Amino acid sequence: MSPRPAPDLALRRDQIIRATRDLAESDGWATVTMRRVASELGVTQPVLYSVFTGRQALVDAVALDGFTAIAAALEAVEAEPMARMRAYLEFAVTQPRVYEAMFSMPSGLAFGADDTPEPLRRAFAAISAAFPDSDDTRAEVAWATVHGLAALQNSGRQPAARAQARLELAHDMLTR
Repeated sequence: MSPRPAPDLALRRDQIIRATRDLAESDGWATVTMRRVASELGVTQPVLYSVFTGRQALVDAVALDGFTAIAAALEAVEAEPMARMRAYLEFAVTQPRVYEAMFSMPSGLAFGADDTPEPLRRAFAAISAAFPDSDDTRAEVAWATVHGLAALQNSGRQPAARAQARLELAHDMLTR
């Protein structure tokens, strides 16, 4: 009998992240446990622990994938404030649980530090390209503003009927 081939760890990692994200999107983050993700994949928990140290590592991996995806969404449109703001909000609204992992859940990810992961740097650079200044203050305020709009919209705390009006007003205020 020949030995079983070693698993492709990158593929396994991607499958675990995808299953975690899908579970969170369908049933909420409260349902995401190592046991539940393993069950969804039809593997044992030690398989998950061979790639991730625990639930927080899963959440951080989903968040990092989210930053990669939001950076790509921002880079896919013109580096113009309204286009980038729309792309940002579209991402946040269509992937609310991924967005939640990125910004609302506890995280081991470093923001604005020397060891900030590349996907976070890329996302910020995409915002900064639309709101340039000498020290990134405009980009930071723009990100905070669009994040606030996204968080309030996703939580249902502002009427959806006025989402466009809020976006236009935020754009006007940020581009004066």
